[in-house]
Amino acid sequence: MIKREELIAMRAIAICFKPFLKPEEALIYCNLGRTQFAKKCEEFGLYKNNNGYYKKDDIDKMLSGNMVKN
Repeated sequence: MIKREELIAMRAIAICFKPFLKPEEALIYCNLGRTQFAKKCEEFGLYKNNNGYYKKDDIDKMLSGNMVKN
């Protein structure tokens, strides 16, 4: 049986390799609160796709301070 701590670590590592992130995963990846993340997304023009996922490459651009071009 997998320990809870190991499961959390495996999920965190998996987030780093996924091309699209769910909103909750994006919050973890950015290490921001929900409000801070929403403000940054609005500021940099980052939006969810039609399926409700954020593109990880766009999140990386936002975190580096570059504007996201859709």
